[in-house]
This record gives sequence, structure tokens and C-alpha cells, in this order.
Amino acid sequence: MMFGFGARKENVPVPAQAGPVLDLSGPRLRRAFENLVESAEASGGVERYVSALALKASLFAEVLGKGKVREITETEFCEIACFMAPVRRRIGPWLADNKFEAMRKRIETLLEGWSDTRTVDARIDAFVASFPQDREHRWIRDLAGEILHFTAPDRYPLMTRWIWDQKTRTGVIREIWHADDVDTAEIEVENSFTTYATLREELEGFLAENGVFRDTVFYVDLLCAHVYAGYINDRGGQYLRPDFCGGNDGTGDAMLHTRRMLGLDAVDTETGRTRLKLIDGKAYVLGDVPQLN
Repeated sequence: MMFGFGARKENVPVPAQAGPVLDLSGPRLRRAFENLVESAEASGGVERYVSALALKASLFAEVLGKGKVREITETEFCEIACFMAPVRRRIGPWLADNKFEAMRKRIETLLEGWSDTRTVDARIDAFVASFPQDREHRWIRDLAGEILHFTAPDRYPLMTRWIWDQKTRTGVIREIWHADDVDTAEIEVENSFTTYATLREELEGFLAENGVFRDTVFYVDLLCAHVYAGYINDRGGQYLRPDFCGGNDGTGDAMLHTRRMLGLDAVDTETGRTRLKLIDGKAYVLGDVPQLN
């Protein structure tokens, strides 16, 4: 079949599915949104980050959309992997031990039938199950979530572990949950498309109440990333911290981890070096043919 990804469109209809009730905290959301706006001001404002996310989505659609996933090269894959924070720190060793064609075929299967969101949970589960089931491969679910979202952002919400992980009961959902003591709250929601779609719907409603009516898909991404960046900064959380921390964290840059959550710190614009690490520990450079074996 031909994949129909292309230029991003607003308000793509998604089939309605019954979702869970998410008891989100209005005050926590308002504080996070106000802090996001204030924090982004020093580096060009929120719109600059929203535009960067739109460009990221355009890159994914260009490489994976309209059936191009069948022809994606290892170099092209490495260049989109640079923009996926949990993936770029681990994909080098995997590619060193496996042929890229195996990854390409699995991504093609993940995207097959992309327009039917009713099958997405099964497709993600099959994608994850095709890799070893151990701690070293937890990033595979993040890879699936990033590919689906940024290739078809209006149809798929961002479905990564830092948004919500049912097994560990951690993520953005917990950080904005309505409870006197969030740390001890029992949050019984699944890692399912309906959970993530319901979260996005709730956050889009919140943004509309605060005057945001355009590019809400990426505003939601940015707000979620800032919420979880706050968790990393304030609590020194260990879960997923290695994926998003590195370099000098004492810069005083309030948007540092927010950018990292979304992979927007991927490239050094002067050198072309990226945060994707090859098997020898060297940084991948955009345009290079990776020497992974």
C-alpha cells in the first residue's frame, strides 16, 4: 500500500474511541504553562520551539512518508534518530550488531495501515516484541512512538515512556495528576492509544482556554516536555535521566531539558555534529555515511 503522509494539515479526523478519565490538575497545568512561556522568552519565545517541532515533523514525513520508508537508507535513518533523545544514545550499538534492513522492515510494518488508529496498539506491541525484552531495549517503544507521532502528528499523539509508562507509573500524566500527594497516587491508566489521545484532547482544551488555537499539536508536545523537564530538574529523577541529561547541566538554561526531551538539541549548527553516538563513542555528523560495523 502507499502511505499518505505529506504536508502537515490541521484537524485531521481521528476515529473516536472511548478513552479513560484523566483527573488532571488545572493549577499544575497553569503553573507549567506560565513557566514555559517565561522560560522560552530568553531563547526566542514559545513560537520558535513550535516551529522547530514542525520542522522535525516535516523531516520525518519526508523520510518516512508516502511509502518512502521502503527506500530509507541507514544514513537517513541516523539523521532522524538524532532528533529522538532516548534513541540516539542507544541506536549505535544496535546497528553495529544488526543489519539496517531488519530495522527498516520493522518500521515499514509499524507504519503499515497508519491511517487506522484502531490498530496502532497492536502495531506498537508487535514492533516492541520484535526486539529483545530487556532493559537495554526499552528505548524501542520510544522509537515507535516518535516515528508515529512525527510522521503523522495530527493523527498520532506522542506516545513515549516519558509521557506515560504504565509499568513504572511515571511520566507527564503523573506530574499533572490531581492529587494531594502525587507520589503516592494510584493512577490506573494503560499505555494505549486512547490514553495518549485523551491526554492530548484534554491539553488542547486547556490551551484553547489560554488563547492557543494554532499548532496545538506541537504546543502540547512542548508543554508535556516542559512538565517532565521540571520533574528532572526539581526532583533529580533517575528514571530516564540518562536519556536526557548530559554535558553541562549547570548552565542556568531553563529550557535545556525541554529541548532535550524533544530532541531539539540534536545538531551543532556550526560543526554538524549530532548527539547520536556511534559504536566507537564518536558523534555522528550529518551527511556522513555511518561506519557502524
